[in-house]
Amino acid sequence: MIRVLVVDDQQLIREGIASLLALQDGIDVVGTANDGREAIEQAVALQPDVVLMDIRMPVMDGVAAVTALRQRQPGIRVIMLTTFDDEEYVVASLKAGATGYLLKDLPSRELADAVRLAHRGITPLDPAAAALVTKALTARVQPTVELPERELAVLRLVARGLTNREIAAELFLSEGTVKNYLSKVLERLGLRDRTQAALYARDRGLI
Repeated sequence: MIRVLVVDDQQLIREGIASLLALQDGIDVVGTANDGREAIEQAVALQPDVVLMDIRMPVMDGVAAVTALRQRQPGIRVIMLTTFDDEEYVVASLKAGATGYLLKDLPSRELADAVRLAHRGITPLDPAAAALVTKALTARVQPTVELPERELAVLRLVARGLTNREIAAELFLSEGTVKNYLSKVLERLGLRDRTQAALYARDRGLI
């Protein structure tokens, strides 16, 4: 039996996915979680083989959770299961260590097949996600921008998946100061959000 953990902040979707997968042969849904931090706690407690992870969630998003899970339990396979076919999300997820990337509109049988593939170490990718990965690999890399020391420190911690509060504690700053630093980083680098910032840092070996 393949042990599966389902992570999604929407209860109806989370329970629906879990119920559908529980009907599939060879799959045992051992638990659910409603955000990235709870996913890490549940993964440690339940030792699933495969985690189905949403991306946009409160407390800790899916990309940050994948990064943390890969550090703690590198043997776990994580499939991102989301409604977002956004290039930054796809690339950031795979760079963080996700085994696959799927959209939520696929049939339950295909989702079960993807779980089985991931368990065997094969990457299941939605066709749209695969096209975005190809595009990202052929795109011109942005030039590196030199950042002040404090902003660079904040960027590195963002790339490690820390929240603003955790970064503030790490650097002995106020949470408001961290937010200001992060805003400056995004502005200097021409990035949209912390997911893009994390991807930028990983691409340039800053972590």
